[in-house]
This record gives sequence, structure tokens and C-alpha cells, in this order.
Amino acid sequence: MTQPIIVIPARLASTRLANKPLADIHGKPMIVRVLEQAQKTALGPVIVACCGAGIAEIVRQAGGIAIETDPELPSGSDRIVAALRQFDPQANYDVVINLQGDLPTIDPTLIRASLAPLQDSKVDIATLCCRIEDLAEIHNPNVVKIALSEWQSKHGADISRAVYFSRLPVPANASTYYHHIGLYTYRRSSLETFVALPPSYLERTEKLEQLRALESGMHIEVVLVEAMPQSVDTPEDLAKVCQSFKANKE
Repeated sequence: MTQPIIVIPARLASTRLANKPLADIHGKPMIVRVLEQAQKTALGPVIVACCGAGIAEIVRQAGGIAIETDPELPSGSDRIVAALRQFDPQANYDVVINLQGDLPTIDPTLIRASLAPLQDSKVDIATLCCRIEDLAEIHNPNVVKIALSEWQSKHGADISRAVYFSRLPVPANASTYYHHIGLYTYRRSSLETFVALPPSYLERTEKLEQLRALESGMHIEVVLVEAMPQSVDTPEDLAKVCQSFKANKE
């Protein structure tokens, strides 16, 4: 039986939106909004892997668990592992959900859905995708696409194996393209293996960390979900999410 833990990596450095985790969303910092959505899953502990005391203090004031990590760590995955080693040195939690800190409206059911592929022992990492409905997104390099094998219905979900991730439209001549949702659910052992690997050629070329896992032979499966959660990367995204919370009076 798996014992999940959700870890939200958070750092202040952002090129497009300054101090992004602390951005106010209808009266609460964004990192607190993401924390609350994660807590609604009731899967297990939720911790925030912080780059410094500023974010940690806000998380703790909101009743959350914050673990401070080295600000110089190169990626969110490294930050997650560092936090886990502090919080759970005995590795009691064997499944780790990496929830990005810029998804304040993510539906808790999407987070739970990511667990389904790990019912197969051969799967190292699970993630999510949705169909691309807006044709402009197909050629947008900021929208990460996935080349997938055939879909299978199993464990109560539509699941496929990830063959490649790209900023280009892949595969060529597809009738349907899929938008990757940046949430990863790892076996704890697979996460430790992943962060110990050096950045790979394709990872450096595409600027997509998950390609390191594929190049090393790790098995990634993808769950199809209905819609893309709104991420906050720009001031315009922030305004849109704030309006959504205001409309829902949350």
C-alpha cells in the first residue's frame, strides 16, 4: 500500500512575475492557495519546500508545513528531495507528488488522478495531460506537448505511456495533440534516482527536465484529464485567476 506525500517547491526567483509565490490572490498568497488545494486531497502530508524564510513564515502562519532548503539548488526536483530528506529521513512516504506552486486553482481530483499509473510496478513516474482545443497552442513553444503510445483504459482512467515531450508539435501529423500538465507523481526511489542523474542532452536542448528521465530509461505514464488548470506565470495570468476567485467568492 502506497503512502503519498505532496511536496510543493517554492522559490521567489521568477523572470516573468516577481515574488510569484507571494502574489496576492483575493486576499491570500498564491502559495497558500496551492497548499489549500493540495490539503483538500486528504492523501497525506503536504509540505512546502521553500528557498528561504520569507515563504516559510507565510506557509506556517497559514497552518502549513514549510521546510527550508538551499536557495542555490538547481531545480524544483532537487528542492523536493532536500525537503523530504529533512521531513522524512526514514522514507516512510514512498510516493511523492510534485505539485507546482503556480497552480492555485488546481482541482484536487486531478492530483488524486495522478496516482493511478503507479498501480503498475513497472511505472516510475506518472503525470497528466489534456487535449489541446486551441489550435494556436499547438505551435506555441510555451505549451509542452507529449508524444504518447496508444491509450488504455485501466485503473479507472485513460492512461498512455510517454514517449517524448517537446515544445514543438509532436507527433507530426497527429489528429489530436496533448498539453502536458506539470504535475509529477514519483515512486520515492525513482525520484532519488532521477535527481542523481546529470542533466541530459535532450533536457538541455528542449529545456524540459522530464526528458532526463526518459533518456535514462525511466517509465513515465500519463493520465488524460478533462481540462488544463490555470497556471500563473505572468501578471495577466494573475489577474485572470484573481477574477476567478472573486467571482466564486472564495
